Amino acid sequence: MTVKILVTGGCGYLGSILVPRLLDAGHSVLVSDNLMFGQISLNHVCHHPNFDFIRADVRLKDEMKPLFAKADIIIPLAAYVGAPLCKRDPIGAHTVNNEAIKMMLANLSSEQLVLMPTTNSAYGSGDENNYCDENSPLNPISKYALDKVEIEQELMNHESAISFRLATVFGMSPRMRLDLLVNDFTYRAVNDGFVVLFESHFKRNYIHVIDVARVFLHGIGNHKSMVGEIYNVGLSDANVSKWELCETIARHVENFYFVEAEVGVDPDQRNYIVSNAKIEACCFKPKVSLDAGIAELVKGYRMINNRKYGNI
Repeated sequence: MTVKILVTGGCGYLGSILVPRLLDAGHSVLVSDNLMFGQISLNHVCHHPNFDFIRADVRLKDEMKPLFAKADIIIPLAAYVGAPLCKRDPIGAHTVNNEAIKMMLANLSSEQLVLMPTTNSAYGSGDENNYCDENSPLNPISKYALDKVEIEQELMNHESAISFRLATVFGMSPRMRLDLLVNDFTYRAVNDGFVVLFESHFKRNYIHVIDVARVFLHGIGNHKSMVGEIYNVGLSDANVSKWELCETIARHVENFYFVEAEVGVDPDQRNYIVSNAKIEACCFKPKVSLDAGIAELVKGYRMINNRKYGNI
């Protein structure tokens, strides 16, 4: 069944993967984005008759309210994503990640479905064994995670909503991000040949960007049984430490050296093991392994050479 879908921030890292798949599934997709990074990552779908684009700022009610009214489903991807960006511009982060979502929810009907990415970084460090499921207490550390926790609570008050607590995402995208941990470490391995690790035993869960797109499509197709719930979304066999991640990268990159720093701490103190059993019980399982994603990144980085801050 074809539905009308609004994807805010649809030209970003995730949207650039998700939007073409929504179109391939036969849906009508309207993307809004303010193009703050100057990205042109959806140029290749402009030919599609079911695709449209509006340049808009999600914080502006007068711009967004008419777009909300056109949609059966809203996927709000527009966000300041990640702790460093939110720390650099906390006002921008709060207005986009918090206030804009509250405005959106206030202007939707109870019949409009919202599928929203939140974050499993909200768990902080989990219980005494660093274990987390959807019922675990939340312990957000960063401004990004704090805003996501507050908004998730608001989201669950909407009559028709699903929250996907995403693991740390990795993989190639037309709007690439080199700052995500797997992407970053693999880039350093390919280009620098080494990584210095702080608190290398700290663990996180991971998920490929293609599988994130797949879980949104799964949510659309199964929303009647999934609505009103929160789901962790990650690779159950990829609750790995930073050291274990580097060992995996080393299988793909020759002469990659990684060492533990003798002094200092990681400013990102997240350390958790996440259960994805709930989403798996809904017949969703990721398809792209951590190993396959790293192999993909190695190939991609032969085409990417970030010289932005170099002298030559």
